[in-house]
Amino acid sequence: MLARVALAAILASAPTPHARVVSADPVDSTPHVLDGIVNAITVVGRTVVVGGSFSEVSDAARTTTYPRANLFAYDLTTGRILQDFAPIVPGAVYGLAAGDGGTVYVGGEFTGVNDTRSTSLARLRLSDGALVTGFAPRIAGGMVNTVVRQGSKLYVGGDFISPRTALARLDATTGAADPAFGITPGGPLADSVKVYAIAATRYRLAVDGSFTTLDGHSRPQLGLIDISGPTAKVAPWRTDAYAARCMAAFPSYVRGLDFSPDGHYFAVVTTGGPKGGMCDTTARFETYATGTRVKPTWVNATGGDSLYAVCVTGAAVYVGGHQRWLDNPQGRDSAGPGAVSRPGIGAIHPTTGKALSWNPTRERGIGVKAFYAHPSGLLVGSDTTRLGREYHARIGMFPQP
Repeated sequence: MLARVALAAILASAPTPHARVVSADPVDSTPHVLDGIVNAITVVGRTVVVGGSFSEVSDAARTTTYPRANLFAYDLTTGRILQDFAPIVPGAVYGLAAGDGGTVYVGGEFTGVNDTRSTSLARLRLSDGALVTGFAPRIAGGMVNTVVRQGSKLYVGGDFISPRTALARLDATTGAADPAFGITPGGPLADSVKVYAIAATRYRLAVDGSFTTLDGHSRPQLGLIDISGPTAKVAPWRTDAYAARCMAAFPSYVRGLDFSPDGHYFAVVTTGGPKGGMCDTTARFETYATGTRVKPTWVNATGGDSLYAVCVTGAAVYVGGHQRWLDNPQGRDSAGPGAVSRPGIGAIHPTTGKALSWNPTRERGIGVKAFYAHPSGLLVGSDTTRLGREYHARIGMFPQP
């Protein structure tokens, strides 16, 4: 019985496979975020939890407006905004992960929730928005940028300095730091080390950020950690794909990453400017390749526009940012030979690395900051109001056909 429960927890945190590319016509039932930006989305049962930097939301019909401090929730099927879940989070939310028992983990840049001290990471009940008693992580010295739950363990990344530097594994119930996870990012590319994104399978943790080493091993901006055993260790996987510089304004330019549902490969998206190389690209890497110079299986370039979020479903690699094109390796803030128009959102074939015909379009703005693949479709969070040629303010969902 315990083994079945543990396996269910692992499977619940795994990426969601899709047999087909989602529809280009968004569902009409999603609510609207009326200001700011959506940075994170997760689903707990049939409840969608949305985090970011905003103050107001409305129902799908735009008839009723509700105050919400950077976090709200709604019913996945009906779009009804949950009235009893209205926690006060006085700072931006950047990461979310589903918890057991109708709870959600919330990471970001805040010092408390509901006027109770809770620095940068909290666990909340969806029934009333209250803090879950007994979860007491000791995050200090910075924000939490990304949160991933893997069964009884919670991985967090950011620019905090306690309980570890920028990357930690916590007990999902108590929040206590796991002494068997001692991997430390180092060699900062900016003023301090910052982890931008993490993703997990049962056996590997992928990490990217403004570092050049993991536990003293050379891993420029990207690395894999072996989490298959009782003690985590740096995997024998290294790429120098992100060792070169882009623009001076982007000393670190990796951003979103995501594993395929089977865990055999993962995709990374970047910012960086129109220099070429790995700047402003999506790249696929094989998880179980080994060596010191692992090459990407394919690279798809925007030609000078940033990508921030990626979601791999098996049927597609969805990417979002403020890009104008895909298939554009020769573009330099222009459409080069072979470029295809994919404003703000697009999909790439997982095997060929070429853009799929799916092209719903999105008002570009800053860009997509959040994807979430669910069996019923693909949820998208951003800072703009037009998605699939319709009004869907900052949150929307493309359904499975």
